[in-house]
Amino acid sequence: MQLLLLLCLLEKRSAVPPVKIKNSESWSLPAGAFFNTIPLSAVTGNPSLCGSLVNRSCLSVHPKPIVLNPNSSNPTNGPALTGKIRKSVLSISALIAIGAAAFIAFGVVAVTLLNVHARASVSRHNAAAALALSVGETFSCSPSKDHQEFGKLVMFSGEADVFDTTGADALLNKECELGRGGFGVVYKTNLQDGRPVAVKKLTVSGLIKSQEEFEREMRKLGKLRHNNLVEMKGYYWTQSLQLLIHEFVSGGSLHRHLHGDESVCLTWRQRFSIILGIARGLAYLHGSNITHYNLKATNVLVDATGEAKVSDFGLARLLASALDRCVLSGKVQSALGYTAPEFACRTVKITDKCDVYGFGILVLEVVTGKRPVEYAEDDVVVLCETVRERLEEGRVEECVDPRLRGNFPAEEAIPAIKLGLVCGSQVPSNRPDMEEVVKILELIQCPPSHDLE
Repeated sequence: MQLLLLLCLLEKRSAVPPVKIKNSESWSLPAGAFFNTIPLSAVTGNPSLCGSLVNRSCLSVHPKPIVLNPNSSNPTNGPALTGKIRKSVLSISALIAIGAAAFIAFGVVAVTLLNVHARASVSRHNAAAALALSVGETFSCSPSKDHQEFGKLVMFSGEADVFDTTGADALLNKECELGRGGFGVVYKTNLQDGRPVAVKKLTVSGLIKSQEEFEREMRKLGKLRHNNLVEMKGYYWTQSLQLLIHEFVSGGSLHRHLHGDESVCLTWRQRFSIILGIARGLAYLHGSNITHYNLKATNVLVDATGEAKVSDFGLARLLASALDRCVLSGKVQSALGYTAPEFACRTVKITDKCDVYGFGILVLEVVTGKRPVEYAEDDVVVLCETVRERLEEGRVEECVDPRLRGNFPAEEAIPAIKLGLVCGSQVPSNRPDMEEVVKILELIQCPPSHDLE
């Protein structure tokens, strides 16, 4: 501005032609007084000049406002504190944004994993269904109380047998109950074609954790075929319910024939046939590497022809890993007197000789018609000890069921009693194998005689 004034004064005082002012800066020419005497030619060509003299308005320039922090006690520190607050607000916002993004990402990953798991489960179920249908197995759905879960029904016959609509109701109907054991309750129901079957509803399903292990054992049992074994026809599996489907034996249990209210007593020939049938069934099981563990009179059925059929085999093996030996002995051997003594000793290995012991007790029970253990008013009568004492004293008649009234061959009854005592030995190594037992019984068996029928 000083340069401009100086030039104007020189131009006023001298006769030199006016000089145009060019300036790179923006200047405002005030109005009035001296500035009104400046000729227009002296300032033309200067685009940076503004004001009324050059007929060009000046842009208004306002200083930036100073924002003070109202919470600050020192006004001079206002701008600095404002910057800190802005940085803090930005940091909080960034953290919130990062947290929200992480939560969304986690949700997406979780939903994706759940979808993959669901698709894999459906794929496994469809693959198993296709495999089952290829070998004649069927699937069905079983509604539960809270939700509907897929159930697997397998029939070993290969036929598309399914339960009748009354089958489910029968499992809750006590009138259809056939009996109760250590592992479950047995009911009678019908297949869709009307054929009767015995269905065992397991009450120890909580101990069966692996469906694969359960099905492997069931398939193994389903392959067993013997005249003296109850045939296993199939099974039904869900995580909360397991059913075992067996053939229905109309004659009932051996226990009912020996100790029930039967109008007709078993003859000696029927009794010996039952003993031989039990021995053959056990020998077949042992030859198939299966130990029964649970042999007793209630687990031997008698069909309409008088043939003995061993039932309830294989479950103890399935549960042996989940149950302690003492618990297993109490759970399996629910009838007192059939338990082999080695169950009480953890150092002795449990083998097929446990079944031999139970068979020996069964032989004595069939011959005498007495329970393995009976309670008198002031005494406990153990059948094995009582029979041994009477046989040693030569009182053979007292070792046989009095209902037979002497109508039995002593040459067959006495060897059978002795065989029962040997099988019921306290020492496992003194007990014979079941194959040997079958051969001995076949050797001592007398030809059928009408007067002994």
